[in-house]
Amino acid sequence: MHVKVTSWAIVAALAGFLFGFDTAVISGAEQAVQRTWAMSDGLHGLAISAALWGTVVGALLGGWPSDRFGRKATLIAIGVLYALSAIGSALAWDPVSFMLFRFIGGIGVGASSVAAPAYIAEIAPRELRGRLVALFQFMIVFGILVAFASNYLIGADGPDSWRLMLGAETIPAIAFLIATFTIPESPRWLLVNRADEEQARRTLAAINPDTADETLAAILAEAEREERSMTWSQFFSGHLRRPITLAFLIAFFNQLSGINAIIYYAPRIFETAGAGASTALLATIGIGVINIVFTLIGISLIDKAGRKALMYLGSVGYIISLGMTAYGFASGQLSLVMPFIFAFIAAHAVGQGAVIWVYISEIFPSAARAKGQSLGAGTHWVFAAALTLVMPAILSTVPPVTIFLFFTAMMILQLVWVRFAMVETRGRSLEEVASEMTEVRP
Repeated sequence: MHVKVTSWAIVAALAGFLFGFDTAVISGAEQAVQRTWAMSDGLHGLAISAALWGTVVGALLGGWPSDRFGRKATLIAIGVLYALSAIGSALAWDPVSFMLFRFIGGIGVGASSVAAPAYIAEIAPRELRGRLVALFQFMIVFGILVAFASNYLIGADGPDSWRLMLGAETIPAIAFLIATFTIPESPRWLLVNRADEEQARRTLAAINPDTADETLAAILAEAEREERSMTWSQFFSGHLRRPITLAFLIAFFNQLSGINAIIYYAPRIFETAGAGASTALLATIGIGVINIVFTLIGISLIDKAGRKALMYLGSVGYIISLGMTAYGFASGQLSLVMPFIFAFIAAHAVGQGAVIWVYISEIFPSAARAKGQSLGAGTHWVFAAALTLVMPAILSTVPPVTIFLFFTAMMILQLVWVRFAMVETRGRSLEEVASEMTEVRP
């Protein structure tokens, strides 16, 4: 039974692989893209952040197709968007076409951060839910590693190398699109949005025949409490205040750590610290390896130690690594920068990276899950896009020590939030968590 559920989760999590690949592949191409069309820093920042503005749209709107057409249909559409973006970005003929196709891919990334974690959370048994939803994050970092390795193997010397880097995404995009046709629809979506008890029962029985009737009854009871569908006005009516605040803040702190800004501009940051261009590109593979190793550690611990414990660990690691990176720039000891950037990636992978998509997928009731996922993912991508847009200008005008001290301060605030506000969800059913989080309507 667990093998079957895990295989479905892996297929959905492949959207995360494309998410990670698409996010990281641009780091090897961004300087060549700037040279190709002689872009100013402002236009360059807009071009590189185009995908991230697409993710904002995809994340904010991704809840609608997930609720209207289903998690599976949305994942299929995401595969189409990824493939179209990869082909178009590689063949782009000017900055506008480049930004358009990157924007399309960003819509896929944003929608995948809504549909995939929601789908996995809704098919996973409670004892495996943390690990299975965290597969999405594992696939993200695996995609980042493969993108960095692909960039290094292609190299940055040829005039059209950047086109090959971006076009390489076509192969996994088509593979994901084909695989999505093999998975069933979420049983919770079938019950809450389609009232299809027969098909939902079959899927729940395939997941675990011993608990199918119990789970079916719990979902129906929750759906009765929350109504079978929820408008945005109902979502923001006040009874979901607690999960909305938690989803917003975990996503806010995720990006104010600087993670996306550092991944997107890692080669440039390493060059600022004195590394040569080839060494800087090779070092990004180190980021990918560390990311994947510590993500696996986080996945192995998330259902044992719990979500809060990993967030404590990650927060402390953030503060130390970002603080020491700032110190390396401030003192002129630039040899400290690369190892502490690696330590920062490790802290992110075992903490925020492992927890964020699991946590947001757990804290909302079924009728509000897609909208809650949209809220959290939308917050994540708005801040990611804004940071990426301004980062070229910031790197050119603001001392690195100031940048990294700012990120350090944000992570001190995250530690305070984890201590006083974050609610543990480990080992509890989605319906139990929703019952605690949801305030009784007047």
